[in-house]
Amino acid sequence: MISANNHGVDQLSALPDAWRAEIEAGLGADESLQVWLETDLDTGLRYSRGLVALTNRRLLALQAEEPKRREWTFQPELSLLHHDHAGVGTLELRDAASCLATWRYTIGQNPAAQRLFDEFERQLESRLSGRPVERPPEERCPKCNTLLEPGQEECPVCAREIHAPPSTRTLLRLGRFARPYRWPLFWGFILTLISTAAAMVPPYLTMPLMDDVLIPYQSGKPIDAGLVVLLLGGLLGAAVLAWGLGWVKTYILSLVAEHIGSDLRTATFEHLMRLSLEYYGGKRTGDLMARIGSESDRICQFLSVHVLEFATDMLMIAMTAVILFSVDPWLALVTLLPLPFIAWMIQLVRHRLRIGFEKADRIWSEISNVLADTIPGIRVVKAFAQENRETQRFRAANAINLTVNDRVNRIWSLFSPTVTLLTEVGLLVVWAFGIWQVSRDQITVGVLTAFLAYITRFYTRLDSMSRIVSTTQRAATGAKRLFDILDHVSSVPDPARPVRLGEVKGRIEIRDVGFRYGNRSVLRGVDLTVEPGEMIGLVGHSGSGKTTLVNLICRFYDVTEGAIRLDGADIRSLAVADYRRNIGLVLQEPFLFFGTVADNIAYGKPDASRQQIIDAARAAHAHEFILRLPQGYDSLVGERGQGLSGGERQRISIARALLIDPHMLILDEATSSVDTETETEIQKALDNLVRGRTTIAIAHRLSTLRRANRLVVLDRGRIVETGNHDELMAREGAYYRLYEAQARNIDVDLDETAEPGWKMEHKAKDE
Repeated sequence: MISANNHGVDQLSALPDAWRAEIEAGLGADESLQVWLETDLDTGLRYSRGLVALTNRRLLALQAEEPKRREWTFQPELSLLHHDHAGVGTLELRDAASCLATWRYTIGQNPAAQRLFDEFERQLESRLSGRPVERPPEERCPKCNTLLEPGQEECPVCAREIHAPPSTRTLLRLGRFARPYRWPLFWGFILTLISTAAAMVPPYLTMPLMDDVLIPYQSGKPIDAGLVVLLLGGLLGAAVLAWGLGWVKTYILSLVAEHIGSDLRTATFEHLMRLSLEYYGGKRTGDLMARIGSESDRICQFLSVHVLEFATDMLMIAMTAVILFSVDPWLALVTLLPLPFIAWMIQLVRHRLRIGFEKADRIWSEISNVLADTIPGIRVVKAFAQENRETQRFRAANAINLTVNDRVNRIWSLFSPTVTLLTEVGLLVVWAFGIWQVSRDQITVGVLTAFLAYITRFYTRLDSMSRIVSTTQRAATGAKRLFDILDHVSSVPDPARPVRLGEVKGRIEIRDVGFRYGNRSVLRGVDLTVEPGEMIGLVGHSGSGKTTLVNLICRFYDVTEGAIRLDGADIRSLAVADYRRNIGLVLQEPFLFFGTVADNIAYGKPDASRQQIIDAARAAHAHEFILRLPQGYDSLVGERGQGLSGGERQRISIARALLIDPHMLILDEATSSVDTETETEIQKALDNLVRGRTTIAIAHRLSTLRRANRLVVLDRGRIVETGNHDELMAREGAYYRLYEAQARNIDVDLDETAEPGWKMEHKAKDE
């Protein structure tokens, strides 16, 4: 529970019921509650409810298991410390001599803790100085002017708008993709105009055919053969012209639509490639695949088929209306009677369809997510006999998809026949009014026949236009989901004027670096310099910040405090691609793409020769096992490297890093998931890889860092020790405890590759 320190609101009324009565009873006459924090952990990190409340006089604390309330009045030596790490936040109340109290809470309570900390500082300063409390000015959202809470980064109103149903105006944003094809679009429109005009000719020629040929013949006059040939020739010519122009304009506009769809897919994928890892952390693979695949295909179909039909319908209706009014205005007015009712129905149904299609697309993405999770993880599914569970997940998602689409279909199934009914009724009204006019000699039979021909086409097009509502809303939904990707700004942007990298030496300077994942602080005040060619080993408990520091050096994320420099240049001032070309990365779980072994080794250098690939494989101690594969270097590697052992995949990834000849090398637990014999082979490959390169290595097996020039020990996001193995062991500090804990948990002398000094020292410690 988080309390907002909003001074127009009674804080007592916002308190949970469990605490309100006790806090209210303990307040003095002129004492008011300022802000409060409900904690959910005890000092042993077990679940426990508690409350820390701040008034304008003192700090109060209650614990569910402790009936006695604790309190501290404001004193000069009193201070409150606030920090968080690895998902746990801590508040410490201290005086000059000791720690008075400690409160723990999960990271979700961090905003409330920050507000309590800030208010404590303000109240303490006010009590000591005698000045009134000075609060920072209100912060409001620049878009919607909503009042934001202190420290709140995202406006809740605008965040809701992100998930609002899409508008058909979103389709207008496709204009920037259509701009390169404006001339083909222009000629396609001209051809549409001409072909539609040609299609309007046959009904017009039925008037003289009826009034000047057929009706006079029934009155006893001979048929004028020349006039008949002329009129029938006009009908044939108009039909052939409309067919020919329709074929050409359909081909041109369909081709343009395919190009626009292709450009949209490419632009979306390129933008995805430019986004930081932070974006992918909150997305599902199946959802992104569905957006780029099915959504772009739906937009392409809308542009190539439905927009063309809509444009033709609009032109047909406009031309028909002009002709009808020119022939007989009163009959034309009767013809247009159903239009207001159809327009009203379209407006009524459009919003419901838009919401329904948006829900349907999200559910379809969930189906894609189930597939994307299950198929790559099929070995785990089968290993734990969870086939039925995954089937039920798919059934559940598919059932929801069916339910949502049923709702949409119920709306659409009523709308479309209603429009058809209105057009049929309109046709009957035209018949009745036309017969009445013929009986009064106000129009001829030929005029009525032409009117009926035009009105049939008019209502057919009107019915077709009403049906486009469904496809338009589906396309708008797809466009919104794609533009949600395109509108996302990378948190690791390229600089506007990047600094050019000269000859890279590989000197890395980390200056007072801090980093936060949302509300969680991961690194604080990290200072480290790595000289060119030096190998640094990062050690520490899980969650100490090792991988995060490596991610910052690779610039997968940007620091929130401080700076990282390469050869004196802030890496944020360098072009991201140019900077990363100088980094070789070997991960704990190497990722191999579907393709040949040679293709995977040459992934970072696609133009590498076969000899260069083989040389890299030899240096990585991979050449021998590659030759034992059925097709050697041309053997296909299954998806994610299935078919190869963990050690084989790792050596291929080392060969991949060797081939690009990087100036800097990042090793992230490169040998932690293999057996001792395989580790020996990998270690030999790594020895070749690190030679002459600035290297930062992470390893849980401390023996794998024996060649490091320095070891850097991290704890809770800070560097606590730096030195070589012997120096750190002599200090008997954090590294010593880590080493001893690891030594007690293994029953072998570290590993067979450890240097004699390490093994002798380990044996001595055991003895």
